[in-house]
Amino acid sequence: MAPGTAETADPNDVLRRRATLASVAVALVLIVAKLGAYATTGSVALLSSLIDSSVDAFASIVTLVGVRYALQPPDATHRYGHGKGEPLAAIAQALFIAGSGVLLTYEAISRLVNPEPVRQAVMIASIVLTLLLVAYQRRVIAKTGSVAITADSLHYSGDLAMNLAVIAAILLAEWTGQTVFDPIFAIGIALFLLVSAGRIARHSLDMLMDRELPADKRSRIREIVMTHPETRGVHDMRTRNAGDRYFIEFHLELDRHLTLEEAHDITDAVEAEVMAAFPNSEVLIHQEPEGLEDDRLDRRLRR
Repeated sequence: MAPGTAETADPNDVLRRRATLASVAVALVLIVAKLGAYATTGSVALLSSLIDSSVDAFASIVTLVGVRYALQPPDATHRYGHGKGEPLAAIAQALFIAGSGVLLTYEAISRLVNPEPVRQAVMIASIVLTLLLVAYQRRVIAKTGSVAITADSLHYSGDLAMNLAVIAAILLAEWTGQTVFDPIFAIGIALFLLVSAGRIARHSLDMLMDRELPADKRSRIREIVMTHPETRGVHDMRTRNAGDRYFIEFHLELDRHLTLEEAHDITDAVEAEVMAAFPNSEVLIHQEPEGLEDDRLDRRLRR
């Protein structure tokens, strides 16, 4: 039968687009503010925050482009849609983040060798703006599951930790007279960026390589299918996350004495139940008579 299609709800499209625009806007505001603060303080921890905000701006623009591309409907040459634009954007973000972490490590080590004094700087506005953005992004992620916005949110969450580290380094330098805290905090932030980049890249590659959905989701699909009273079995389930939706395929075993129309009606009902549980999904079901002995993917994978 033809695959069931669940079109992405318009409100979710709007949320995705607004989240990407908000991300770019916040990044640009923070760049201007931190550039002015760094020009007057010379703090390497503040420089690290400025570098990260600059990376955020580039990454957020990539996210904006990737999300808008992913939201395009299927066409003649992309019949599965354009959803993988999101993990591609997330991988680009991971590269930006990793590069900034390496650069920051170099800058911090140079300050350890040649320490410089740290003077006062104001980071409260940066913290508040970033906190508001992350809160909004998490609301969007909860409703849409966007991997690109998840990646964007991850390194804005890093910004929060970074800004707090800047304040801590400045206060410790003023209380102790020691400038060593500044580069030490910067190295810690660099490590956080590198670890975050690895996580983003791994998750995005899983999507691009069509990794199966988590075991709990697969179990939920199987449970829904087997709940229908006419279902006799299910096998050869294949699932993947394409960025903006799930693709779910399986073989449905039915009573061999059913008419084609009866089998079709049962399959439609099962499909509707699966799509109700996984709204952003496309479901493809192959019907089979119960007890048919054929070549099965499940058996091949167990060998």
